[in-house]
Amino acid sequence: MSATDESLVFATRGEGDLAGVVTLTLNRPRQFNALSEAMLDALQHALDAIANDASARVVVLAAAGAAFCAGHDLKEMRAEPSLDYYRRLFNQCTRVMMTMQRMPQPVIARVHGIATAAGCQLVAMCDLAVAASAARFAVSGINVGLFCATPGVALSRNLSRKQAMEMLLTGDFIDAETARERGLVNRVVPMERLDAEVAALCASILAKPAAAVAAGKGLFYRQLETGIEAAYQMAGQTMACNMMDDCALEGVQAFIEKRAPDWAKS
Repeated sequence: MSATDESLVFATRGEGDLAGVVTLTLNRPRQFNALSEAMLDALQHALDAIANDASARVVVLAAAGAAFCAGHDLKEMRAEPSLDYYRRLFNQCTRVMMTMQRMPQPVIARVHGIATAAGCQLVAMCDLAVAASAARFAVSGINVGLFCATPGVALSRNLSRKQAMEMLLTGDFIDAETARERGLVNRVVPMERLDAEVAALCASILAKPAAAVAAGKGLFYRQLETGIEAAYQMAGQTMACNMMDDCALEGVQAFIEKRAPDWAKS
């Protein structure tokens, strides 16, 4: 990334047992980490680089300042009111969202503050999410006359239809515990325990073979978008290939021999 990119989204690597974790931090705190074009571009470059980095096993998406992400930068959007511009902007945002889903590494949202509109979309598109108890979530575009259509795509794949529609039509906030109950986040903890909870989730994933995690993540999303018969065919093929991997052979043998698997053998 360029120096400008790094100032908007900076990457840090974990140490020791968490060396495979890359944390991407949104860094426009004064703007509540609103997704400007430059920030979306920086995030895209960072995700592309990580996706091709075999040493990166897990991605944590975090944010600086009081908010997680307040969505698109409305001032920037209002400065160039043309249909072509808006189409390019939303296509750019969609590319970022789909990159998170298609990359082999699991992506965990670390949500410490508000996540609204496209910020809520970011949380919904991450594979997992851990929230501080004070975090709040909304798709609030409707409050300024703009139905959050693109965040609605992600939201409707996390929540039930009626729960998603209620958020989209009212723009009302939900708290972190409600977000967990509805399926938007996995875990809710006090702010002082947020980093420890994210680290524990990362450690659990890092303890599993990377090949199995990557294959499983890819299959999980592909099968969701197809019929059940085709989904079973895809899943069966994925499991058959997985069983031929050294990691599965070692894992199954270790189970038979009643010992811990030695992933180094694979």
